[in-house]
Amino acid sequence: MTIFLSSESQAAVREAAERLRAWRQEGLNVALIYGPVSAEDRLYHSLCPPGQLSATALSEALDDIGVRWNILDPCDPDFIARLSTYDVALSNLHGEFGEDGRLQGLLDYLRIPYCGSGVGASAVATDKILCKRMMVSLGIPTPSWQVWSEGPAPWNGHPVMVKPPLGGSSVNMSLVRERDDLLKALTKAAGTEGGPVLVENYLPGVPVTVGLLELPGDSVVMFPPLATEAMEAEFYDADTKLDADSQGRVNVQVAEMTSEVRDRVAEYARNLWIGLGLRGSARIDFILGKDEQVLEVNTTPGMSRESNFAVGAALVGLTHSDVVLAMLYEALARPPYDVPLPTPALSSPIVTREAAVSP
Repeated sequence: MTIFLSSESQAAVREAAERLRAWRQEGLNVALIYGPVSAEDRLYHSLCPPGQLSATALSEALDDIGVRWNILDPCDPDFIARLSTYDVALSNLHGEFGEDGRLQGLLDYLRIPYCGSGVGASAVATDKILCKRMMVSLGIPTPSWQVWSEGPAPWNGHPVMVKPPLGGSSVNMSLVRERDDLLKALTKAAGTEGGPVLVENYLPGVPVTVGLLELPGDSVVMFPPLATEAMEAEFYDADTKLDADSQGRVNVQVAEMTSEVRDRVAEYARNLWIGLGLRGSARIDFILGKDEQVLEVNTTPGMSRESNFAVGAALVGLTHSDVVLAMLYEALARPPYDVPLPTPALSSPIVTREAAVSP
């Protein structure tokens, strides 16, 4: 049974951290998967200074832990052949082909242990529409929404958030306050493929995020809820999250809330962890207004030194290296693969085709 720890469970968190720091795998070879695959990752790859990238912070943490590692770019033709030679995979990919279960399925087929949630949890959490439906089934409050794919733009006279169902960092997301702006926002969110779009009622309030990290001993520590206030934007948009010029356009601090609200937030986070079958690490985003409602679930939290996840970990006494060590421990502590699949033969050249759109 999973034991959930809070910032008040200081002794238990310290004990788990000590077990982590004492755990070492001599000669462990880690594949750090990072590259410009999804629209979100292409944005960070092209605009974000190297020092602000999660991949940079993860590289430094792996050095600190003392394991061997290399960055593997999934855009390279020899990616799969190289991947099969590593002991464990740590992915820093977000959105499509990284966080949505497809990479996890490949790793399962290759029988390579990997950090984080499996295929099913990754696929459902990443798809905002599917995740909303799961929240409803679990009895977790979330803003009302509609799904648009074509035809008249759904307008109920109130502001809405228009979101692509896949991807993160608020890429191609819009806050729409007037009917005349809705169709443009829908077209932007649908992209060139014209897929379904999530149209979610906009709820004013304080954006709050809660990180969860699996630790040894079947325990999951829940970081203190953090309030994220955008200083120069209507909402926590892509430019604010990117912060490419290091202007610090978002203020992050421990959220002020009553003990009753904190308990409900923790309850919703626990229920989503269990209900979705999450593992390793996750970040759950809320909006706190008249009540508490869940917006999204992230199965691959940003891991830069200044990320919300890293800030939350520090508040319970965990360093960035502790977090990465916990992720590796969880991946390697799972039962080994034991399925009747052949060992993949990768000596033949892999046929590739050009992408439908350029990066």
